[in-house]
Amino acid sequence: MKEATIEIRDLSIGYHTKNDTKLVASHITTTIYSSELTCLLGANGVGKSTLLRTLSAFQPALSGGIALLGQDIQHYSDKALSTIVGVVLTDKCDIRNMSVRELVEMGRSPYTGFWGRLGKDDKRIVDEAISLVRIENLASRMVHTLSDGERQKVMIAKALAQETPVIYLDEPTAFLDFPSKVEIMQLLHHLTRTTNKTIFLSTHDLELALQIADKIWLMDKEKGIHTGTPEDLALNGSLSGFFIRKGIVFDRETGLFRIDNQYKREICLLGDGQKYAMVRKALERNGIHADRTITSDDWIEAGDGAITLHLSNQPPQTAETIEELLMLLES
Repeated sequence: MKEATIEIRDLSIGYHTKNDTKLVASHITTTIYSSELTCLLGANGVGKSTLLRTLSAFQPALSGGIALLGQDIQHYSDKALSTIVGVVLTDKCDIRNMSVRELVEMGRSPYTGFWGRLGKDDKRIVDEAISLVRIENLASRMVHTLSDGERQKVMIAKALAQETPVIYLDEPTAFLDFPSKVEIMQLLHHLTRTTNKTIFLSTHDLELALQIADKIWLMDKEKGIHTGTPEDLALNGSLSGFFIRKGIVFDRETGLFRIDNQYKREICLLGDGQKYAMVRKALERNGIHADRTITSDDWIEAGDGAITLHLSNQPPQTAETIEELLMLLES
């Protein structure tokens, strides 16, 4: 059963300058649960890092409260907090002369005392963390020889070895190629289910977040913060207005963002499945707005077989490929 891990009450975040106080966001009230992956989305400069630093207790809130496991975050000592919250930053770690296992072992530092000697249980926990992230083959490698994706997995394993119920990650998929981004996001989602942890991360990878996250936080300077499942945010219109006037629109049919194409024509498109989606994508890239809801004299069938184009006052024409369909529409 999911439990409330983080409770945020009328939180205002920002920072103090020499002559003023800079307010970044205010009146944030929400709850984050165990076994959930929550993704924070927002444009550069909107304050995502400030929010993460505040939730991590790296900087104080301007007002309001944050409760971790039922206790106000301000009542934790630094040592106690290190057993509650693990943090993985976006900065590349430039570490030399250290093996992967040695870096993961550093996650045990809140428990090993001044000399940092690992006991039998500590070594078992390190082994389990390495196994959960599936990097057994990297354990003896030197950290500086790893790829960006491999290094990110090691940092996640280190956070797991810290055995905290909450893990915050700042842009964990930055610097990664697309397959590595998908792998990291799927890994984090899997870890919430297998370890019952609360994982909260900031990201610019919109489509991945909308497909994988359990909860989304939309952060905007003018509209504040909206939270909910990706599906609820799609239905209530929060996603539709998220990137307004920035060349990106939310596609209600697919539940994902897409480029805001300028259309010179509309056509009814019938069908379903992958072929329908690919035909629609190609038509919209070429300035033709196409979907099932459009009423027009011309229409296209994108079924299991060939694509059929029906133009008014002309016999139906078939196309075996989308390229052929585009040529027919241009002729």
